[in-house]
Amino acid sequence: MFNFKWQRLGIIAGLSLSLIAAGCGSNDANSQSETNVSEEMDYTITGIEPGAGQTEKNEKAISTYDNLEGWEQELSSTGAMLTELDEAIDNEEPIVVTAWSPHYMFAKWDIKYLEDPKGIFGEEETLSTIVRKDLKDEMPEAYTVLDRLQWKLSEVEEALLNVDEGEVEKVAQAWVDENQDTVAKWTEGVDSVDGTPIELVFSPWVAEEFISNVAKVALEQQGFSVTLTPVDPAVMFKSMATGDADASLAASMPTSHGALYAEYEDDLEDLGANIEGAKIGLAVPSYMDIDSIEDLQPKE
Repeated sequence: MFNFKWQRLGIIAGLSLSLIAAGCGSNDANSQSETNVSEEMDYTITGIEPGAGQTEKNEKAISTYDNLEGWEQELSSTGAMLTELDEAIDNEEPIVVTAWSPHYMFAKWDIKYLEDPKGIFGEEETLSTIVRKDLKDEMPEAYTVLDRLQWKLSEVEEALLNVDEGEVEKVAQAWVDENQDTVAKWTEGVDSVDGTPIELVFSPWVAEEFISNVAKVALEQQGFSVTLTPVDPAVMFKSMATGDADASLAASMPTSHGALYAEYEDDLEDLGANIEGAKIGLAVPSYMDIDSIEDLQPKE
């Protein structure tokens, strides 16, 4: 009887150890079969055009973050990047893309910026309104309207969703038509003029073009003859400082265009932000369970 009891205990203990070992083996197998999300993305950032300022920032991030060792940036075009983002979200696949605000991508898809602990992509900026120094004295009506122009980031991104369906000018006119109460506040108490010419310059990005066109419509309602000119940022600031242009709503401050503003500061006036929350960085679909660039893993 005594031997039989010990034999039963030995069998039970053996089975228990076997189950524990099997459980451990199962966990190891599961952990080994779990696919590294960075590996799923082939350790690749989906980028935009070669030579773009943000393309250079992405390369700097790859070289600065130790956990991005072995990563590469896939370059082609903004349109191709957006197509890849759309396809990845349709299939609920992981992807890291080049992102900036304002842009309609944040209105069209549920995506989020990855935190950037090393500050490679800089802090949030504003799109600010800059005018030539003597504009207030020479065109007080235009100065007042330009000083009042403001948008929420989200409403600009929502408006930009419609740009694919038509020209920027048409989308801007439609926005003005739908927001006459806002435009009325911008122009309240401002006297009309009779064809006074004014030139607005902007860097050739869709959001900047959109708000410049909205400003054009608002100023034209007050009788101004408005010319819009897309230019390189360096030309944008110089043209206002020399009086060749009158104003811009496209200054990214304080970082991106801060040095250019400082170079011509004596001949310019900063009227402050017309859009707050402008930003650049790396973004992922919100269903991805990562929040920081440091959550990505190096290539093995």
